[in-house]
Amino acid sequence: MKMKTRWALVAALLAAGAATLYFFTGSSPSSPAAEQRGGPARPVPVSAERARRGDIEVLINALGTVTARNTVLIKPRVDGLLQRVAFQEGQQVKVGEVVAEIDARPYRAQLEQASGQLVRDQALLANAQLDVARYRDLQAKDSIAQQQVDAQEALVRQYQGTVQTDRGAVENARLQLDFTQIRAPISGRLGLRQVDVGNMVHASDSTGIFVLTQTRPITVVFAIPADQLAAVLPRVQAGEKLRVDAWDREGKAKLASGRLLTIDNQIDTATGTVKLKAEFDNDDDALFPNQFVNVRLRAETRSGAILVPIAAISRGVQGTFVYVVDAETRKVGTRSVTLGPSTAEVTAIEKGLEAGELVVIDGADKLRQGSLVEFSAPRSSGDPSSAQGNGRQRRADGAPAAKNRE
Repeated sequence: MKMKTRWALVAALLAAGAATLYFFTGSSPSSPAAEQRGGPARPVPVSAERARRGDIEVLINALGTVTARNTVLIKPRVDGLLQRVAFQEGQQVKVGEVVAEIDARPYRAQLEQASGQLVRDQALLANAQLDVARYRDLQAKDSIAQQQVDAQEALVRQYQGTVQTDRGAVENARLQLDFTQIRAPISGRLGLRQVDVGNMVHASDSTGIFVLTQTRPITVVFAIPADQLAAVLPRVQAGEKLRVDAWDREGKAKLASGRLLTIDNQIDTATGTVKLKAEFDNDDDALFPNQFVNVRLRAETRSGAILVPIAAISRGVQGTFVYVVDAETRKVGTRSVTLGPSTAEVTAIEKGLEAGELVVIDGADKLRQGSLVEFSAPRSSGDPSSAQGNGRQRRADGAPAAKNRE
């Protein structure tokens, strides 16, 4: 009897609690969350766009290093006092321009000395040649011996050799004098000066005066996986100039656009990659030698691909999928998809989706299979093509139309 009394008391307390909860909340504790207010499940607000067909560029991303087209250590070719530096550090110079000068007075004196020696020996040669002519006349009259004529002719040849040597000495002295003006062997940008004016410089110095780098144009060396080479090599062999973009290390700002120059002749077996070189005009000096950049190589353009916004892609244990909205029931279902190439805004769907299907791009974290949805943007009436909302077209079913991103 006591046991029955206890159970009756417990039942009465539970009933009282249920009545109290119903009084304050208007719902039953046993009702599902979707029906707590006695009505159908509340729609989940989402944003959606339709999958569309369009063109997408296949990009290969890599990390690259900027390298100067040519790098030259400007060194003196003769010894002497550094007398003048003609350019400022960091300045652009053209090939053949004088960038520095060495004291030329000692080399000018050597040129004068060599020139005087040449004049002297030329006079001796001229006199010996006159003697040969006289000796030949006398020998014809049988006035002198043949041996004396032969000796004079040998003297003439000796002076001819001396004059030739003197001419070489003059040219060498003139060349040494010209080397006192240090000229840029290439066009490029001067680095920091290594030697100040007034110091003695020598041809044997290892430091040099400047480092000159050719930065217009400039190159970027980067590596791509060997299995991606098949998308690039046929187009390069066909003579196409593939576009290459250089971005900053964060990948937010594009620094320059150039073209693929060449592909290395072997694959690195340690990394499984192959090196490529791209060339950039770099007229604005946005790229510096030894700078690290993110490289985006445009391997090809796929036409007629099914495109959806990046935000539509979800990932789970079953792989990549999208939430597809039924236009009539406003319910969503998951759809496994195979992804293709992507850009910063859209991705291509290789398999699992058709053009025109409505996919959720915002609010997917609150969805599950069969969830009822409502579109967060107001519905448009009339012709969908004439509906405008903040510059973006919206369709009559309430979903925003696919934005033209081409």
